[in-house]
Amino acid sequence: MKTLNDERQQVLQQHQQERSKCLVYTRVMGYHRPVESFNIGKQGEHKERTLFCEQHGKAAI
Repeated sequence: MKTLNDERQQVLQQHQQERSKCLVYTRVMGYHRPVESFNIGKQGEHKERTLFCEQHGKAAI
């Protein structure tokens, strides 16, 4: 029985020729900068970041 990860790897291999590199940008000191230009330590910090999602509920009065 194939796992989900095995299926993903198979799909990625089948479409390897169609894939293109994607640059990820992040905001640093008021301007946007590609993550790949960071040094190894900053790249590690970027991978450890978590996405913040604000609750969109009504405030209690």
